[in-house]
Amino acid sequence: MLPKEQITSLAAQLQHAQQTRTPMAQLSAQWPDLTVDEAYAISRAWGTLRHDEGRSLRGYKIAMTSRATQAMYGASEPAIGWLYDDMVFDNGSSLPADRFIAANVELELAFIIGKPLQGPRVTAFDVLAATDCIVPSFEIVDARVQQLHPQTKAPRTLVDLVSDNSVAAGAMLGGHPTRPTELNLPWVGAMLYKNGAIEDTGLAATVMSHPAKSVAWLANRLSQWGEKLEPGQIVLSGTLIRPVPVRAGDVMQGDFGPLGQVAWRLV
Repeated sequence: MLPKEQITSLAAQLQHAQQTRTPMAQLSAQWPDLTVDEAYAISRAWGTLRHDEGRSLRGYKIAMTSRATQAMYGASEPAIGWLYDDMVFDNGSSLPADRFIAANVELELAFIIGKPLQGPRVTAFDVLAATDCIVPSFEIVDARVQQLHPQTKAPRTLVDLVSDNSVAAGAMLGGHPTRPTELNLPWVGAMLYKNGAIEDTGLAATVMSHPAKSVAWLANRLSQWGEKLEPGQIVLSGTLIRPVPVRAGDVMQGDFGPLGQVAWRLV
């Protein structure tokens, strides 16, 4: 394991990269033997810095919930990102472009937790029973670590992604809160509109075949750190679509059919 002071230093570098909107060098290039456990230690140390600033935890995002994205990173499971209060925005918001380095968006189903979920043996059925409601959401993703090495052009790796809070940068909830028992979740679909034109579409079955399985995985993974999902927390369960770039002036709308819509713009 990396020394604690090195973990704290790397977390501070990620914090600086976010504050200055300047991506830092790939951690995988600096530390070729960096493990996923060490990457999570860096991400969690960054979270400690956020808490020290007065930020409060609002929930989680789950990355790499499809086989395709796991294969891209050589991963055998999803990855976790932490959502803080300054990362959750109102439906219909206008956000400044200079808040991000190079923002992308994804459409997801957000689970609003109603009862505590403590791993390590949480099932999808437990998740459905403990969920207060499900709402349409946007996730904004933004990398604080260089996506390509400037000399070798090597892409970022799994440890770069995990260290970088799984590229979590924001969440926006909208639509109609709906009880999970009222939905056939794998068949929930969504359409992404960018400036009025359809950019992508997807089904929730993309998310580990059922998004409640994704949330169950999260609860069980958190238990390894002695943590649990708490009432009121938001869980972005995984994207239904590919990441789509957003630039200043773009208007983004997610249409989840009977679940309603969520929209925002980058200015």
